[in-house]
Amino acid sequence: MNAYLVLIGLVVMERLAELVVARRNLAWARARGGVEHGRRHYPWIVAAHVALLVAAPAEVWLLGRPFVPALGWPMLAVVLLAQALRWWCIGTLGRQWNTRVVVVPGLPLVSGGPYRWVRHPNYVAVVAEGVALPLVHTAWLTALVFTAANAVLLTIRITEEDRALASCSS
Repeated sequence: MNAYLVLIGLVVMERLAELVVARRNLAWARARGGVEHGRRHYPWIVAAHVALLVAAPAEVWLLGRPFVPALGWPMLAVVLLAQALRWWCIGTLGRQWNTRVVVVPGLPLVSGGPYRWVRHPNYVAVVAEGVALPLVHTAWLTALVFTAANAVLLTIRITEEDRALASCSS
């Protein structure tokens, strides 16, 4: 359990680093006329991600979920790969990356890095991590609930993001 708490703590620190980058990029985008879209769903996304990071270790502790090596180690590998993909997305988008949907008029769509193959690779990372992080320590209930909530939120988010990007490119 202690090692799992360390893993959760590292993910929390990673999320805080994302927020620092996002805040800096938001200021940069706004200074260049960036427009935020989909504000109403953003607090729900934040709440879901916070809930994931609280619920997974709580489920392990409260329900006595064991570490099962045959499941835990592969899921840890998925978590690490999801982090690598997330930071590849952040690096590829540069100043255009944000946790919010912010579009700076006149900037072209990014088509390099993982965006060569997948339209929304960051969300692939989010989905993979949302399943794998709880399953590192068999918190299957958290994985199931987060995945269902995340599917609804990502449907809204991707629709809003695609609409925002289309409005700026036309």
